[in-house]
Amino acid sequence: MSSTGPAPCSRSWSISEDSLRRYVHFASESCIQELLSASDSNRIGNVGNDGWKILTDLDNGVEISKRRSGSFHTFRSRWLLRSVSPQQFITVANAIDAAKQWEPDLVEARYIKDLEDNLSIIRLRFGENSKPLFRNREFIVYERRETMEDGTLVVAVASLPKEIAAGLHPKQNNAIRGLLLQSGWVVEKLEDDSCMVTYVVQLDPAGWLPKCFVNRLNTKLVMIIENLKKLAQGCPADGDK
Repeated sequence: MSSTGPAPCSRSWSISEDSLRRYVHFASESCIQELLSASDSNRIGNVGNDGWKILTDLDNGVEISKRRSGSFHTFRSRWLLRSVSPQQFITVANAIDAAKQWEPDLVEARYIKDLEDNLSIIRLRFGENSKPLFRNREFIVYERRETMEDGTLVVAVASLPKEIAAGLHPKQNNAIRGLLLQSGWVVEKLEDDSCMVTYVVQLDPAGWLPKCFVNRLNTKLVMIIENLKKLAQGCPADGDK
C-alpha cells in the first residue's frame, strides 16, 4: 500500500454507474490476469526469467518472492494448505478480512456499491490507534471474485484512481487517502481437499512506505496467510451445514 499524501487541492470526477462499471471491469480484468501470471510462474516446467526472486522457502510449504519494476515492488506468497478446501479459504480471501490482518484497528469496512454480483466497491478506514503505517488512512477499493474454467478461484482487490474515489466518497475529516496498487488471491484445488494459495501485493516504497517495512514484508505475509488459514479452518467444509 502507498499514499499520495494530502494535496493542496483535490479533484474529483463525477462518473455514471455504467461508466464506473466498465472502468472497474476493465481494471479488475487486468489485475486478474496479473494474479494468474504470478501464480503460474517459476513452477516446474514453467521456469523463466520473469523477475521473481525467492526470499523465503520454508519447509511447511511457504514461499515468499519479490519482483521489482522501477520503484514498484510486488510481493508474492504461496502456501500449500492441507485439509483446507478452496471453498473454505475463499470465504476469508476478501478485502475486509485481509485489511484486518494488516492492521486490527479497522474502524470502518463498508460496501459502498455493488456493480455486479461479483464486483463491489468497498471503503476501508483505519483509526487513530492504528500503527503509524495505517493511522487515519482510508482506501476506496474494488473487489472482484471470479471462477476460472478449470475451477481456480481468483479475488482481485485494488484502489480506484483517486479522482474517481473522491467522486464516489469524498475524503472526510483528517483521513489520508491511501492507494493499494494491486493485490489478490489465486486459490487452486489440489487432492484430498487441500489447496494452493497465492497472495500478491504490489507496493511503492518510493512513496510513504518505509523501506524497513518492505524488508520485513515476507514475515508479515507469512502471518497473514497463517491467520487467514485459521479463519478458513473454522468455516464449514464442502457439504457441511
